[in-house]
Amino acid sequence: MYKVQIKNSAKSDLRKIKHSNLKENFNRVIQQLKENPYEPNQGFEKLEPPMARKYSRRINVQHRVVYVVNDKEKVVSIYSAWSHYE
Repeated sequence: MYKVQIKNSAKSDLRKIKHSNLKENFNRVIQQLKENPYEPNQGFEKLEPPMARKYSRRINVQHRVVYVVNDKEKVVSIYSAWSHYE
């Protein structure tokens, strides 16, 4: 089981999610990240450079969670949890 930590860069995104209809979807993504951050579902994809080592998982069509996995420490660090179109 992995531990999920929210980086400062994603804290404002969490406030947006809290006041939207995406809370349930976001919680599902978090649960999946805790269990297996590499599971190929929920729109999982490895991001290309310059974001090497970063992955994303869809919350919905527009919004996604961007994260880095530290397998040695079993930690998933979330860097973004909102749209990259804004």
